[in-house]
Amino acid sequence: MEKIDYLPRLIDRKIESLLETFGAICIEGPKWCGKTWTGMYHSNSSVMLGDPAGNFQNRQLAMLNPSLVLEGAPPRLVDEWQEVPQLWDAVRYYADQNGEKGLFIMTGSSNPQYKGVMHSGTGRIARAKMRPMSLYESGDSDGKVSLTDLFNNTQKDVITGEISLGRLIELTVRGGWPAALDISSDNAAEISKSYIDSIINNDIGRVTDRKHDRYKIELLLKSLARNESSTATNNRLIQDISEVDSHTINKETLSEYLEVLERLFLIENIKPFSPELRSGTRVKQAKKRHFTDPSLACALLGANEKKLFGDLNTFGFMFESLCERDLLTYAEAISGELTHFQDYSNNEIDAVIQSDDGRWGCFEIKLGMNQVDKAAANLLKMNDFFKNNSSSSPAFLAVICGMTSAAYRRPDGVYVIPITSLRP
Repeated sequence: MEKIDYLPRLIDRKIESLLETFGAICIEGPKWCGKTWTGMYHSNSSVMLGDPAGNFQNRQLAMLNPSLVLEGAPPRLVDEWQEVPQLWDAVRYYADQNGEKGLFIMTGSSNPQYKGVMHSGTGRIARAKMRPMSLYESGDSDGKVSLTDLFNNTQKDVITGEISLGRLIELTVRGGWPAALDISSDNAAEISKSYIDSIINNDIGRVTDRKHDRYKIELLLKSLARNESSTATNNRLIQDISEVDSHTINKETLSEYLEVLERLFLIENIKPFSPELRSGTRVKQAKKRHFTDPSLACALLGANEKKLFGDLNTFGFMFESLCERDLLTYAEAISGELTHFQDYSNNEIDAVIQSDDGRWGCFEIKLGMNQVDKAAANLLKMNDFFKNNSSSSPAFLAVICGMTSAAYRRPDGVYVIPITSLRP
């Protein structure tokens, strides 16, 4: 790869910082999200364990003598290290003995089930999470609205331009896969279908020694797609599979399969926000379910652009997934965290971003402008709720709207923001 061809990612700054601080870093995330390209951009030499040349010679050498594949100019990229799990300990030991910073960049698209003694790497190997491209990274957000400016109350009103429903659907079905950026939407959808097939037929068997039922995994994936952007419990998933697919799956099997999907970075659930409440209000601890990219849920549902045009209710959930995929990346870019809020009194907020200094801001996510007033009213209600029941209150309130031609602050103080204009 010529470094001049590299499309910058928001994780680049974090990688540079970690290389200055630790002996090695591990870039983790779903396959095809760009880890190898990013690792190559930041490295001066590399070894590709997935390279089939010479009957996978690099992998065989790593198994025989890990130190052989670690020789090279630092930072040295060790791509898909999980193919030879003992490399983790080898890198950790080398970094420990050498004492220098920025020696290795490891990339991995799964967390392997390693039976040997595997050191945590604490203090030697830092982890960095990478995801499919956000709209800002792919060039589909103009970046006129800054998350940092929202926190600092310095965001200005700005015209952002029209965005059509068709374009939003196209971006959602396409997803954030780097390989899908420059091809037709129909062909881009095939990437997500191929991704699912590869997970079911190849990758699951690589991360677990236990036998798995491919048909049940496929049923689970489809159920997760039907419950995308929801707080469906495991029991609800079991019920959904029974009702829709007339098939049974027990709790133990479901939990095991969900763990495997998490280890493959196929799903990434959003944790609940737990503010310090002065009252006896009980906060729900359910996670909001998400695939790592909305295109995967669309592929599993067979939801192409034409079908989503005719089913805006389903697209509403997929659009929320698109927005929260980006919010996850933007939050981490400012050293923050994305959560959501629900309690047992029907109080709810789609997304809450907590910054590293303790401030937090609230988002409602709506597709059309006709939903903004209701969303703003809920945010204002929740703002009063937190003022009366919590030791802190939101730094800002914002409605992310799909189809708005401007970013502005309403007279009631609530921001209206197009997702196609947001950045960290």
